[in-house]
Amino acid sequence: MAQDGKPDRYVSFVGIEGDKNSQELILMLRRHIDAPENANAFWEHFKGKLARIGHPEQNGGRCLDELFLIHSYINNIRELFELHDDLPALSLLEKIEKESC
Repeated sequence: MAQDGKPDRYVSFVGIEGDKNSQELILMLRRHIDAPENANAFWEHFKGKLARIGHPEQNGGRCLDELFLIHSYINNIRELFELHDDLPALSLLEKIEKESC
């Protein structure tokens, strides 16, 4: 625990709901990237990565999860949420970045 009483990710992930927050953020992201008017090659490729979460046999033996993808593409995700002025999603993204990335 940090001095301010908040969980300290550098000491422990105890008290941090990383999986829950990451899964919730992906649902928020899907609302945007699944809309036909937002379709593009990047997000279609990203959706392919999402489909391989929990399936290492489809990903060269590497097991992907939501947090890994958020961390890997955090700037792209932030840009999309900013483009759509999605303040709740931006807030959750900031929380995930501070606690888990």
